[in-house]
Amino acid sequence: MKFVSWNIDSLNAALTGTSDRAELTRNVIDTIMAEKPDFLAIQETKLPEAGMNAKQEAAFEECFPGYVYVFVSSVPPARKGYAGTMMLFREDASVKADFPVIGAPDTMDSEGRLITLETDSFYFNTVYTPNAGDGLKRLSDRQEWDKRYTEYLKKLDAKKPVIACGDFNCAHEEIDLKNPVTNHFSAGFTDEERAGFSNLLAAGFTDTFRALHPGQPGLYSWWAQRIRQAKANNAGWRIDYFLVSNRAASAVTRSEMLSSGPRADHCPIVLEIDI
Repeated sequence: MKFVSWNIDSLNAALTGTSDRAELTRNVIDTIMAEKPDFLAIQETKLPEAGMNAKQEAAFEECFPGYVYVFVSSVPPARKGYAGTMMLFREDASVKADFPVIGAPDTMDSEGRLITLETDSFYFNTVYTPNAGDGLKRLSDRQEWDKRYTEYLKKLDAKKPVIACGDFNCAHEEIDLKNPVTNHFSAGFTDEERAGFSNLLAAGFTDTFRALHPGQPGLYSWWAQRIRQAKANNAGWRIDYFLVSNRAASAVTRSEMLSSGPRADHCPIVLEIDI
């Protein structure tokens, strides 16, 4: 079974945009569709609460034929047009969708950050973890989110194996970013965020990419758009993950990044597992 996860940075821009970047984004969609995933998780959709309009729906069906979707968006009191997640699955799939509330601080539970699909044999969760923000102003809230999310996955794991994916907004180890020394106190690489991710893994989950590629440097999933040469110089971070319950880790046969060409920001990641 094949899963793909991708922070798209605005679904509308991908579907109906006319910029050069929009074209690059659609090229990435083509790359994803060539993989023929059974499930596709998308983060940072930035869709309104009502979802896509007719033009967007038509473009969506053209980009993702044969798939149906569920989504959750940011709603008041959170900012509109912010965050948001979506999951796509094949039309004949038998799944039950849930949009969990985990008791997170501030408006985090209203920002459309979590979807879980339940099948007969596993849970599939996607997450768009809150960023600690400029000046780390949201770091304490982020730490609480990490605790609540870990407890949520543990409850799922007690029932059946879990596959969790998404933009976790954390480079776990120094090997997971190009410049660990200069970014030690940057959002996504603070000691507190790294400890939160360690605690998540210790709760019974495996970082599938690192399990299959131990010690391999220079492989990242995100390159800053605002730094012009970041992608060209491979000055990236690995902040997108596929995690699985430890008892399912031996069933993973592939976990890696998919090429996003010259497009900066996030690239998709793919997981294959015999589950």
